[in-house]
Amino acid sequence: MQTNDLPLKPRPFRARSGRDLGTAIKHFRKLAGISQVELAARTGLHRSYLVALESGNATEAVERIMALLNELGLRVTIAKEER
Repeated sequence: MQTNDLPLKPRPFRARSGRDLGTAIKHFRKLAGISQVELAARTGLHRSYLVALESGNATEAVERIMALLNELGLRVTIAKEER
């Protein structure tokens, strides 16, 4: 079995940059079985924004927020909530 064939498992992400945040969003979107189109519709965001975010092309606002958190010594850990 190749690594790509393994099922996605919930795991925490440490987001220190917009790229990290985009990686986490993509991982959990796929884990939930939701397309970019569907997530965009559910959140009111444009699909092209999600594509850019998941590709690591975060907006300036996202990068500034991440820089602010890092400067304050805060680390963002993203994990799927068990319901």
